[in-house]
Parts: sequence; structure tokens; C-alpha cells
Amino acid sequence: MQDKSGKLKGVPLYEDLCGSLAKQLDPERKRLRFYVAYSGGVDSHVLLHCCASIPQLKGKLTAVYVHHGLQAEAEFWAEHCEKTAKELGVEFLSRRVNAKAAPGESPEEAARDARYAALKALIQVDDVLLLAQHREDQLETMLLQLFRGSGLRGLSGMPESAAFGLGVMLRPLLNTSKQAINDYAEAHCLSWVEDPSNQSHDYDRNFLRNAVVPLLKQRWPALDKTVARSAKHCADAQVLVEQVADEFFAAAFNPVDKTLSIRRLTEHQLHPQQLIIRHWFRRMGLKMPAQAFIGKILNQVVAAAEQRDPVLSGRGYSIRRYRDKLYCLTDPAGTILPQGCVWPVGQMSIDLSDGRTLSWLPSSKGIANEYWMNAKVEVRFRRGGEKIRLPGRQGRHSLKNLFQESAIPTWERDTMPLVYLNDTLAAVGDLWIDAAFYSEKSHSCIDFELQSYELKPKDNDDKRRVD
Repeated sequence: MQDKSGKLKGVPLYEDLCGSLAKQLDPERKRLRFYVAYSGGVDSHVLLHCCASIPQLKGKLTAVYVHHGLQAEAEFWAEHCEKTAKELGVEFLSRRVNAKAAPGESPEEAARDARYAALKALIQVDDVLLLAQHREDQLETMLLQLFRGSGLRGLSGMPESAAFGLGVMLRPLLNTSKQAINDYAEAHCLSWVEDPSNQSHDYDRNFLRNAVVPLLKQRWPALDKTVARSAKHCADAQVLVEQVADEFFAAAFNPVDKTLSIRRLTEHQLHPQQLIIRHWFRRMGLKMPAQAFIGKILNQVVAAAEQRDPVLSGRGYSIRRYRDKLYCLTDPAGTILPQGCVWPVGQMSIDLSDGRTLSWLPSSKGIANEYWMNAKVEVRFRRGGEKIRLPGRQGRHSLKNLFQESAIPTWERDTMPLVYLNDTLAAVGDLWIDAAFYSEKSHSCIDFELQSYELKPKDNDDKRRVD
């Protein structure tokens, strides 16, 4: 990396990179591996070239090429990246992914999600992923977020560092100009690949990069610097908003069932309510709801009478209320088990078709293990009129009344698994065991655990990321 005079070419960029890494990394922690997301393009090539020259990274650096399979040239690009990494004395990995877009998903989003999932799988505790986004990438991100009507979080752009998997993601070139990167590549006679799709205006980012930003820079040459400064201001403001949101949210959120208290929520004015709901979605790892959807949550669900059961469906989830609680529930993909499903002898758990699992566990009280093992066990669901006698209470009680007493939401009642022993109702999910089967005298009993289905969060390590 030295010219004939013995001076390092591209010294400013190299020094900036070293300074950026030194600032963002904790010197007291021993990083295991540094992974460079290497596409073969000029930006990631320059980043890899610089990193390969940093003494502290020697022997710890790996270039990773993610093969999306979307371009005919992808095989050639993978070979080029492997050859370049070998020349630089850097380890190389290639990961093939399925980047086909799902219905309603953009090709850009599908490729990004697939790429990040592949990279995340590599990152272990204290590992670092290095990305080559630069200042003009930040400009494009800001414009895209602005045109999409994003709030402070979106207008904060891409962060220089963020948690990623078990490690951390860094963008050490984020304050570097595209021109400086190109100058470095030219000074070192680097060879890189060009993705022909980058010239297509079918993608929003390409349209901005090729048609809009050059025109804007004719009028405002320092646009990338000033917009990056605005992104920093928005990020600083977002930190303060998050601090306020944390306080509001903590007072309204129940971490046990992941619900919001409607009473606590409605103690606030409109804007704090919106803030709490956005914080709620972020806590559950869901994509941020549109402003209009938040309005529907507040007007159609939160404001509904307590005895009503409104349902507001989103992307794979439903918003519902029961009494004072606001729920965000996954939409079950399947149907409940048919009646008369036998629980196999010796099997500790049974999978319900909506993604839940009912298990029996050893316990000092519950159903005697001997009785359980010698009975015909079936899992059924409510037909109406079922009754059970509870230990320590007189008489038999209808499940309807018990559900109401225990504040079990209406939508959970018909899907609550009922355990029958020899055709007699013995247990209701993991809630109650009939007194006729209940024992505290035996040290060899079983009790039940119902594991509910969980929302499947979208990859959410970097909410501000657009590309």
C-alpha cells in the first residue's frame, strides 16, 4: 500500500478509518473476529483493503460475500471476491441465500433481510461486522425516509454502530465522502465489480443515486455533509424521545403477558399514547405501524366499550382488548386440534395445531403420576357447558364463570386445551385440575404447562436501515 516514495497512498482515508474504529471499539474487550461484508464493489473493496493494512486486525479479518443468486454474474463476483481476499491475506467466506421476495415484499427488502440473516449467523460474542456505507449512502437513506414520511427515528439515518446478533455492527466509513473512496481505489489501482442493476431506475435508491442526487449537488455541492449533520441532530433528539418513551411505556406495559394497560395508556394525551404504542411494537420486534394504523388502534380498540371485543388485524397479528388490557396477538396459521385427539402414552408434550405446546411436568402436587400413566388421555376443546370442581371450593363451576373470574380473554377460552382422563374432564390447560384428580399427598405427580405461540419478530437490529 505504499508508492515509490515509501508513503502510504490514501493516508487521510486510512487514518480516518483507524480513528473511527478506535473510537467505536472498546479497547479493553478482546474482539474475536472482524467480518467485512464484501460485495466486490468499490466501497467494500476499499474498506477491506484498508482493514487488511491495520496491524491490530491481522489474523482476525474475514471477508464475507453473500451470494443472492439474483444476477447471472454472481458466480463470477464470488470468485473475484475470493481471489481478492486471498491476495490481501484475508480469510474468505461465501454464503448463499434465498433472496426471493415474498408477496407484498420489495426485492430490495427481501435481499437485505436475507443478507443480514446470513451475516448475523456468523457473528459470535464480541465479533464485529464492518459495513462500507459512506456519507452519500446516508444522504440517500435520509431522502428515502423523508419521502416515506418517517419520523425522528427514520430521519436519524443509519447509525455508526449498533448491536448485531451477539456482537456489534460498525460503519466506519459513514462520515467519509464517496469521492474519497473513489480516489483511494484509483490510487491503489483496485479492481472491483459493477452490478448492472445499479443503473436501473426501477429501484428507489438507484433513482436517487443516479438521477436526483447529482442534480441536487449541482445546486448544493456539500449536500451529503449537511444532510448527515441533520441526521445526527435527529438521532440526538431521538435519544431524548426514547428516554421519555421508556418512562411512559414502563408504567403501562405488563412484561408477563406483553400487554398495555388501557387505563395507564389513556392517562396521557394523544401524542404520548402514540409514542407508547410505537414503543410497544418495537419491544415486540414488530415493524413500526403506520400513523393511520396507530389511529385505528386508539379509536377502534382502545376507545371501544369495555364489554366489546373489537379486532384490528395487521401484518400477521391482531390488536384486541379485554377489560383493561390491550393485546397484540399472532394470527394462528392453522386450526385447533379435532376433538378426541389422544395423548400418546409416555409422551411428555403434545403440539397443538396453532403453534402452542401442552406439556406435563413432574410436580409434588397435581395428578398422581400412576393414575396419569394408566389412563386414556385425550385433549379436547370446549363445546359449552363444561364444569369442574376445584380443590378447596364447594360445588362444581362452569368453565364460563371460571374464565370470567380469572379474566381469561374471550379468544383464549375456545382454544384452551381440555385434558380428559378416561372421558372425564381432569384439567383445563395449565389453569386448573379437577378436585377428583388433584393430589398433594404423593411426591410423584404431574402438572401442566401451556406454552403459547409467540409473535415472530422481523429482524430489528437496525430499525433505521433502508438498504
